[in-house]
Amino acid sequence: MIDALISSFLTIFFSIIFLYKWIVIISALLTWVRPDPYNPIVQMLYRLTEPVYAKIRQYIPTTFGGMDLAPLILIFALIFIETFLQKVLL
Repeated sequence: MIDALISSFLTIFFSIIFLYKWIVIISALLTWVRPDPYNPIVQMLYRLTEPVYAKIRQYIPTTFGGMDLAPLILIFALIFIETFLQKVLL
């Protein structure tokens, strides 16, 4: 019974990581087209990603030729965490 509970929590955790990766990708793509900043979807994506981007930018200079690399660093970090936890826990 404990194994099923742990497995369920891990499935939910990995699903959240999967969804957050797509949120980061969509947010990064939206920066190329300059959407309406008052759109509720754009505001939600900004609120979900910008705090993490700010933490990344605080420790790593992420501009390269005018391009922000914070989304790329975040996606790689999420892939690393996901892969590491799958190997260790499963």
